[in-house]
Amino acid sequence: MPTFTAADTIRILIATDSHVGYAENDAVRKDDSWRSFDEVMRLAKDRDVDMVLLAGDLFHYSQPSRKAMYQVMRSLRMNCLGEKPCELELLSDANDIFDGSFNHVNYEDPDINVAIPVFSIHGNHDDPAGDGNYCALDLLQASGLVNYFGRTPEADRIQIKPVLLQKGQTKLALYGMSNVRDERLYRTFRDGHVKWFKPGVQQKDWFNLMAVHQNHHAHTETSYLPENFLPDFLDLVVWGHEHECLIDPTYNPEKSFHVMQPGSSVATSLVPGEAVPKHVAIASITGREFKIEKIRLKSVRPFITKEVVLATDKRTKHLAKVKDNRTKLTKELMTIVDELIDQARAEWISLQDEPEEELDDIPLPLVRLKVEFTPPEGGKFDCENPQRFSSRFINRVANIKDVIQYHRKKAGATRKSATEIDLPEEGTLAQVAGFDDVKVELLVKEFLEKQSLQVLPTTPFGDAVGQFVDKDDRHAMEIFVQKSLKAQVEELIKQANGADNEVGDEDDYLNAAMEKFRAQQEALAARSGSKSKNPAKKLKPKPRPADFDSDLDGEWGEKVEHCETDNGENNDDDSDDAPPAPPPKRGNSNGNGKNTGGFIISDDDSDDPFAEVVDEEPKPTTTTKKPPAKRAPAKKTAAPKKTPAKPATTSRSRRKVPEPEPSDDEDEDVEMEEAPAPTPAAKPKSQPKRAAAARGRQTQTQLTFSQPSQVTARGGGGGRKKQVVELSEDEISEDDAFQPMSAVSSGRARRR
Repeated sequence: MPTFTAADTIRILIATDSHVGYAENDAVRKDDSWRSFDEVMRLAKDRDVDMVLLAGDLFHYSQPSRKAMYQVMRSLRMNCLGEKPCELELLSDANDIFDGSFNHVNYEDPDINVAIPVFSIHGNHDDPAGDGNYCALDLLQASGLVNYFGRTPEADRIQIKPVLLQKGQTKLALYGMSNVRDERLYRTFRDGHVKWFKPGVQQKDWFNLMAVHQNHHAHTETSYLPENFLPDFLDLVVWGHEHECLIDPTYNPEKSFHVMQPGSSVATSLVPGEAVPKHVAIASITGREFKIEKIRLKSVRPFITKEVVLATDKRTKHLAKVKDNRTKLTKELMTIVDELIDQARAEWISLQDEPEEELDDIPLPLVRLKVEFTPPEGGKFDCENPQRFSSRFINRVANIKDVIQYHRKKAGATRKSATEIDLPEEGTLAQVAGFDDVKVELLVKEFLEKQSLQVLPTTPFGDAVGQFVDKDDRHAMEIFVQKSLKAQVEELIKQANGADNEVGDEDDYLNAAMEKFRAQQEALAARSGSKSKNPAKKLKPKPRPADFDSDLDGEWGEKVEHCETDNGENNDDDSDDAPPAPPPKRGNSNGNGKNTGGFIISDDDSDDPFAEVVDEEPKPTTTTKKPPAKRAPAKKTAAPKKTPAKPATTSRSRRKVPEPEPSDDEDEDVEMEEAPAPTPAAKPKSQPKRAAAARGRQTQTQLTFSQPSQVTARGGGGGRKKQVVELSEDEISEDDAFQPMSAVSSGRARRR
């Protein structure tokens, strides 16, 4: 193992999210952002670092103002240019890393003396846009002040190549990935479309450092970048975009690398995360080891926040029972704000090197007091208008419009607990547990009886849910809601036109009228039987317009507007032309995946980004009764001489309603299956619809069973049982019901 000295150490100043140009129109805060950035650059010069790494959002706007651009260029020129030689040696091909007219690092330019090179990726605020896809960093690179790397020209297929640097015996592989929309990046990583490049020689001797600019926390299931998506050969990840300063590296035991989140250098929102003291760090890398030195920024405007609950605070809780308590309550809140101002001022003074007497200009602090004013039972808190309250602190705080923020106690937890209490009885759940043919209507009815529905009747609600779940009627819920709302509105208008001028509260009158009409609908449904009297009628697709483009507008027949109600008048004609129903071999949906011909197609929102193929036999469920149920009406309409009175019964017509409606996909598949299709010229007609069929999984399943031979041919290969099968909206060809996509794991990425 080589022996390292101080001459082998690469010292990197790490910062992110400078947001230069933020609030530049504010009379008080207009210079905060560029002053903080200038302090970072002065630290780089004073500490004599080898380079600066910025992890995105150098500018707050993609088209920064002249003032913002001037201040950044001035600071870079004053602190990064000089006669001191740069000791970093570039080992990689600059043409693969940098784009534009200057395909080399700026410190190797013979016409510029660069002492401290700056390497930066772009963030979500200063991303490329417009003609030529340029961003503000392109201007800084063209001027020789910044090395802009980590471009992502193709968000669906990303190639990440490192900048290979060396100082003495220490080798540094600097990876960068500029910001990509989180949902799209999640899909790209999940589908294995991210290609990583590694040094071709002495791979164990390189220290791998990466800069990213993405959501670090899961705001939704796919709107972030999980740490386990990154390869495990990395040593340190610098995470931009998150403004809370978590400068101390945290170890990821699963991937064996450290993650550092420097946070922003200027507060862009008045949230507790921004009130954490702002830091930058100097990473000293020697061989494969590193250590972090964090530095507190001193020019940042002080920001302090506090939350007060009036009902429990000892200074305000007794005021809830006092009549006309606005004046006393305002006085107590002003006292709290005064304390926060003094505290912020003292903290800022303690950071400065000069004594308080020599400080010329102490910045006005940012103060946010969050007040929860939910009163106790029988009490009331009369709070002053927040703008009027904030104006009392003009010339004392920097945010004179939003010093205070009122809010009531969140009722989400209460509603959640109430919902848990109102679940069906344990005995009911125990009875239906273990049965595949569970009556969804009964479960829905049992649940809704515990709730307080005001507009939608309970029994038809359960019928619509049952049709949607059991019968794959994708329009059942939509039709039910539209029909119920329309009937409710018409009834209210009728009552309003015929009612006398009664004295009373209008809201109470409307609530009573809606409840009365809902009760009538419940009674009407009860008299008609267990199902509603007017269930959702069967829909059939309208004739497809000649100018309809399924690639742009989606699948024809997928929306209610594309269909018309089948009242049963043309059942004879439809039944004669309808093909026989397929045999009952349909698999059931199970867990997070969808069973389709032996393949488990994982949902996009599942926790596991990679799925496994499981070859299992389809299990019969209640859906197996659907094909015989569809034949029965067809026979009766085709041969009316047999018992013509049966189709007119309510149970028979209700039984026919929830059958899956034949969309254009099914009709077209049947035609293609029956017709020999000798020439390939007929295929382009179905190509747009075949691509759009991937949007609805119900239609995709029916496509599979209408062509069982194709599914068997594709799913029977022994070599495909170990691969990931993903249902992609963009990559389904006209010949495949679904197309497998290869998943690239971190192990395969290392072999590349």
